[in-house]
Amino acid sequence: MEENDNWWTSPAESEDGRLIMVTGRRNVDKFRNNPRFCIRVEISWPYRGDSSGMPDEPTSVLMEAVQNALEDAFKKDPVAVLTGVFTGADERNWVFYTLSTHIFGKKVNEALAQFDLLPITIYSENDPNWEEYDEMCAAEVSFD
Repeated sequence: MEENDNWWTSPAESEDGRLIMVTGRRNVDKFRNNPRFCIRVEISWPYRGDSSGMPDEPTSVLMEAVQNALEDAFKKDPVAVLTGVFTGADERNWVFYTLSTHIFGKKVNEALAQFDLLPITIYSENDPNWEEYDEMCAAEVSFD
């Protein structure tokens, strides 16, 4: 297992009180300490969830395949790192930190070319201090 493949999952609440499962990556220091990884990119996939706001099984399976394709693309060419996955309240969000939105977009297009049209949107903003990552990590439940 690579140092950056250490994950945690904790429940959280959406603004309207619904369950969101937050999965975060530990041990991202080699990316975080590189000042070039200062752009946060969020890929969002809205879906029609069940009564709890979670995806149905076919959607969940497809989302897992998409995530695997994205992870494989950035493992081969580490121009971005997946730091968090939020699932619930009728939406899945993947959060990455990257050094270039242009290169990131190219890699995403390559990774997702095997899939039919996906209902995703992509948003990016500068986050040189990884503030969103720190906020996500506050959701981790510790059993120490």
